[in-house]
Amino acid sequence: MRTELPFAEKFMTAHFPAGTELLCAVSGGLDSMCLLDFAARWAEGREISVAAAHFHHGLRGASADRDEIFVRDYCAARGIPFVSGRGDARAVAEEEGLSLEEAARQVRYAFLKEAAANRRSAVILTAHHADDNAETMLLNLCRGTSSAGLGIPAVRGNIYRPFLELTRAQLANYAAARGLPHVEDETNDEDDAARNLLRHKVLPVLREINPRAIQNMARSAGLLAVEDTALDQLTAKLLKGAELSGDRAVLPWEALRAAPEALRGRAVLELMEKICGQRRDLSAAHAGAVLALGKGRECYLPYGLLARNGGETLELFKAAPMPQSVSLLPGQRVRFGKWRVLLGSEGPPGSVSYRLRAPGSLEVTLWRSGDRMELPGSRGMRTLKRLFADAGISPEERDRLPVLRTGERPVAAPYLGVDLEFSAGASGDWVTFYTEDIEGETI
Repeated sequence: MRTELPFAEKFMTAHFPAGTELLCAVSGGLDSMCLLDFAARWAEGREISVAAAHFHHGLRGASADRDEIFVRDYCAARGIPFVSGRGDARAVAEEEGLSLEEAARQVRYAFLKEAAANRRSAVILTAHHADDNAETMLLNLCRGTSSAGLGIPAVRGNIYRPFLELTRAQLANYAAARGLPHVEDETNDEDDAARNLLRHKVLPVLREINPRAIQNMARSAGLLAVEDTALDQLTAKLLKGAELSGDRAVLPWEALRAAPEALRGRAVLELMEKICGQRRDLSAAHAGAVLALGKGRECYLPYGLLARNGGETLELFKAAPMPQSVSLLPGQRVRFGKWRVLLGSEGPPGSVSYRLRAPGSLEVTLWRSGDRMELPGSRGMRTLKRLFADAGISPEERDRLPVLRTGERPVAAPYLGVDLEFSAGASGDWVTFYTEDIEGETI
């Protein structure tokens, strides 16, 4: 059936054969209601089924409840299978040290993937459009990115975006012509999120400069995606010279240095992904740190990876296992990975010592999800993840740091200090943290 969105029709026809179930992510807003209506109309007579999935982020109270009821009732009236889920995006944001927008995105996509798996849907459709793509491009340009991360991909895994070259105005016209109902998320009118600021203040200026600015940005994103694919193919050729064995990769520096600069970082990221099995949280900054390693130097990377400059070769492999928890008694010094923790006296020059009121039984562990401390002079309890980030500690370094705790309660950590409840003056006990490379220490 014709749906009056020829680009999207062409996209769908190119990707989805008969027998496919399309699971549409439907918030109830105008864009997603257009997606659901469009997908249902396009699927007629093609032996393709359509279902709707709605996620409640736990952020907007009664208005979010209204949205879920609206989508549920709309689907029930039209015989469209419906599945819903709920989460607490705010708690995830606080727990993981994420922005609220990023936390909401993570819990939403986790739900969509689970819903698709439960329904055995081959495809997840989202209603991202050209305006969304333009906003993402501008955000990523502000953050600093390569062409690979500049825009929203039309296809990523089993997630497809048939509206990516359509503007919000085109979708509004489609909804008006069809008389489609929808609900409004009142937070979209606020300017407290970076994306909303771009939407309300920056994109209107770009349209004044060029009325087709959004379409042109979408076109640029498409061209960059094509170029990105070509660079990936060249990177694959470069990596034919790498030795891959289980969780270890070795690549001659000569091959890397002879390659164009545009391929070097890609090659490193590709090797990292091959070892750890995923790309998320692996960035150009990590690749840059690897490429900058001096001879004989090494650096920790996400997912327990370690990079080493072996002189003639770059080596990437799984690092040694994480340190195991160990009890700490007064006057005792314990090893914790490359760290040493001493209770009762100050350590060698270059170590970091804090005064504390020892609460009794103590142990040294890794940080744990949900750990919180209140530091002297702070404004209350904060997660260790956030405190380490504020102190400029990378996730890779953070994940191997010692945390002194009593039971489930963190007491002290290097770079942070002592929790307010356990802090003490000059009469307190010393706790000292230092690494094996401090003078006088050996592995």
